[in-house]
Amino acid sequence: MVEVEPARVDGIAYREAAPAQHSDLVPALCLHGFPETSFMWRYVIAALAESGRRAVAPDLPGFGDSPPDPPGTWERQVEAVERFRMGLGLERLALVVHDWGGLIGLRWACEHPEAVAALVISNTGFFPDGRWHGMARALRTEGEGERMVAAMTRDGFGQMLAAVSRGMDKVVANEYWKTLTTEGGRRGILELYRSGDFEKLEPYEGRLAALGVPTLLLWGENDLFAPVAGAHRLKREIPDAKLVAIAGAGHFVYADEPRRSAREVVEFLAESGV
Repeated sequence: MVEVEPARVDGIAYREAAPAQHSDLVPALCLHGFPETSFMWRYVIAALAESGRRAVAPDLPGFGDSPPDPPGTWERQVEAVERFRMGLGLERLALVVHDWGGLIGLRWACEHPEAVAALVISNTGFFPDGRWHGMARALRTEGEGERMVAAMTRDGFGQMLAAVSRGMDKVVANEYWKTLTTEGGRRGILELYRSGDFEKLEPYEGRLAALGVPTLLLWGENDLFAPVAGAHRLKREIPDAKLVAIAGAGHFVYADEPRRSAREVVEFLAESGV
């Protein structure tokens, strides 16, 4: 596997994997969700580099090795994506997103259509009539959310991850726990969820389809947080989108089926000619 190098630009930590030779293929930008970090993309960006494509994956502010940049709101994270892109001098790119990375990245894509060459969307939503799952509702509730993040311990966090994904081992849990080791990181989680009002997506209706770029919907078929019905809805809304639902995988599809997921991303982008 290609070695994935850690780096930092404009205060944002990131992982990068690049081919040995210069490539004219558009780079891939991979955005993680909660409670993940850029570590979730290690198989994907290594596989992309092996295929001849540069790939980068930031720790969004407040996550992993990136310090908080308060407030940790949805809007602030969208701004961070553009700041990161400009810091690396990326012009057009293939955007690969999962979970909150979808809500953040797809909003960014709609605001910067000239920068988007392709989309890979996984286990997320982008609907004005969306509804939050139980844990998210708790995080969005004053008092209850504070008690929840304050009560989290490293062991309990690891057990929670292991309960929802067979790919969440101790190494992975240690990486993702970094976000919760500081008061700023814990506060940022609450700020992110409490800014996540789905009606904010009303101005974006139809704009994913309007991008007119090759789109892969790569889903864990057994997702309990962002059910596969959302993937089918996106397929109806985005003409010619390709849907791949991986049997036996859940919400954390890149952890449950890391090599299969990486292969699907690599092959789709290659077939798309971007």
